[in-house]
Amino acid sequence: MPTARPGLPGFDYVRAASRDEVVELLAQHGDAARLIMGGTDLLVRMRDGVIRPRVVIDVKGLPGMREISVDGESNLTIGAAVTMNAVESHPQVRAGWPLLAEAAGSVASYQVRNRATLGGNLCNASPAADIAPAVLVLEGTVLLYGSQGEREVRVEQFFLGPGKPALGAHELATGVRIPAPPAGSVGRYLKLGRNKAGDLAVVGVAVLAFPDRDAPSGVRFRIALASVAPVPLRALQAEELLAKHEPGEAGFTQAAEAAMEACAPIDDVRASAAYRKAMVRNLTLRALCEVWGRLGK
Repeated sequence: MPTARPGLPGFDYVRAASRDEVVELLAQHGDAARLIMGGTDLLVRMRDGVIRPRVVIDVKGLPGMREISVDGESNLTIGAAVTMNAVESHPQVRAGWPLLAEAAGSVASYQVRNRATLGGNLCNASPAADIAPAVLVLEGTVLLYGSQGEREVRVEQFFLGPGKPALGAHELATGVRIPAPPAGSVGRYLKLGRNKAGDLAVVGVAVLAFPDRDAPSGVRFRIALASVAPVPLRALQAEELLAKHEPGEAGFTQAAEAAMEACAPIDDVRASAAYRKAMVRNLTLRALCEVWGRLGK
């Protein structure tokens, strides 16, 4: 009897000892090589015959890839191979970057989060990546390493299209760096899926709010959206509207409408474009009201 799905194709497995070895292997094998950390996406695609790499390079054992640290300037650095459950449960992340912890805890199921990694979630460049909206409003950067050494890419410049991260041909992501959120900030990530847990986002909305004397309203809001455009994105026009007007239901409704207009969703098996746009408006309005209430205004 044939099986419902094909098995994994044959491949060579290499556990890399250094970043330079990874770069050399990528240069040597080109498109025939793939990197693996958690493998929650790679192994599924291999099983289904979407890709057939000849070499799979394990990078999760490289120095720093599974570490979380905060430096003297209060920058959070998370290794690319840190799992979502580790991000969600880490005391420093929960205390200083609770929005990031909340987004990490929304990814798939608990079992999958034990394998799924922060770097993999970003490097897949999926429009539905749950971690992306949080990193966008927290204004993080992706740390990369290649033949030219280290470089950083702001996360809003990292997503070039569906499945297209701003990675060079022979580069690997080594981590994510996120500055300390503005003083007094409050964040919220709202995700709509087809079921309560374990599903990809039909719509994802992250909102970060914080006091700012330079804003006419006295408050700044950052809004990012997932699963409603070719790439995760900031709703900049909505943010500008909120900075100009006194916070409240009328302004929040106007900003939610602007966020809805910023997105360009598609019809697919999980939801129609019209439904997604309506849910962007509803979730944005809900998130704005929640963070405003928690700011204590």
